[in-house]
Amino acid sequence: MNRNTQSDDQNLLDDVLKKALIKGAESADGIIIRSTSVSHSQRLGKIEKLEREESMSMGLRVFSGRKQAIVSSTSTKPEALDELVLRVIAMANSVPDDQWCGLADPKQFATQKFDLEISDYKEPNNADLINLAQECEESALNIDGVTNSEGAESSWNHNEISLVTTNGFSDSYSKTHSSLSVSVIAGQGIDMESDYDFSQAVFFSDLTEPSKLGASAGRRAVSHLGSRKMPTSSVPVIFDPRVANSFLGHLISAISGPSVATGTSFLKGSLNQPIFSSNITIVDDPHMPRGLRSKPFDAEGLDNKKINFVENGILVSWLLDLASARQLGLQSTGRASRGTSSPPNPSPTNLYLEPGPLSPAELMADIKNGFYVSSLMGMGVNGVTGDYSRGANGFWIENGKLSFPVSEMTIAGNLIEIYKNIIPANDLEFLYGINSPTIRVDGLTVAGST
Repeated sequence: MNRNTQSDDQNLLDDVLKKALIKGAESADGIIIRSTSVSHSQRLGKIEKLEREESMSMGLRVFSGRKQAIVSSTSTKPEALDELVLRVIAMANSVPDDQWCGLADPKQFATQKFDLEISDYKEPNNADLINLAQECEESALNIDGVTNSEGAESSWNHNEISLVTTNGFSDSYSKTHSSLSVSVIAGQGIDMESDYDFSQAVFFSDLTEPSKLGASAGRRAVSHLGSRKMPTSSVPVIFDPRVANSFLGHLISAISGPSVATGTSFLKGSLNQPIFSSNITIVDDPHMPRGLRSKPFDAEGLDNKKINFVENGILVSWLLDLASARQLGLQSTGRASRGTSSPPNPSPTNLYLEPGPLSPAELMADIKNGFYVSSLMGMGVNGVTGDYSRGANGFWIENGKLSFPVSEMTIAGNLIEIYKNIIPANDLEFLYGINSPTIRVDGLTVAGST
């Protein structure tokens, strides 16, 4: 896929949109997503999957008054596109009104070009994928105490996205995603534990070295052997970065325009109010070079500037697309995301909690008894009230150090209070779409054995 493909897709969308206008649509937009993916999985050195897949999907959205309808197709044959246009217009004329739908004002369209380094055009061959996963799994199995493997996987995906509207926007971009993961089991009999590690990157060459990743997964699994439950107590809790980012995910759900507009968010009414301590800033940056979720414009063609959703502890912005912004009487934050078969919805890009000054060791140094959480289970989060209750595994902290593994614990509290008490460490790394350093939260209820 290349610029010629992008240009062809933009021209194809332009032709389809012109047909829609001729057949009675007042306005419309269209999106084409082309995808190429290669993937490999193995277990105990034996290949379980080695696949290559190519796909194309087109989405057409038309507006008739205050009505909108969307259809998608995987065919670009002229007769199929003619049928697509007639079908979506008929649908738009029969659905209920949606007073918030509609295209952007052309003045809002993104015009600046960015070199985001988000496309790795060199597709890895089968041997690359196999060797990567094989070395990763072998390194994990070589760790003392590891007794079995749940498998290793490697993959590369290339997407080409083109967006065109009837009121003047037409652009495309390309992005890639590579990943490597392994999961292994340690111990035997009734004392068995599993854990994993993984790496993801825009460029295949930026993935973590497979021997290091495998060894990390193996050590993680072994570290949980001999785990126990602890009595119910109220203690400081340290959250590992791989789970600390979940609190940002809950925040995004709570500040998403549709949730705020319908009053189903525990943070409704909190705009421009302090919801964290004054040293907390939460940033969303769609233009981060080689960012996993970087993109030059949003799914409605809008400029998508870097935003601080939380600044010095104060919630300063909702997460908005055009529809939810209109519903709230505000401007879109340029965070619309969409596929080919549904309307846009607000979604973050590269979201992260800015680090603090202390190392993780310094963050827990004064904790006499506490809980270090390395994994969370269950979805016990109430988005309306903020009540929080999730299963957790990890390690017990004694006198500022990790002492022994614990499992089958439950952490309970309320996100409103949790957010006020978050203290970030200085170990922020950009490993996911949503990233957080290690964080500390005091005063949580940790329930285990009675």
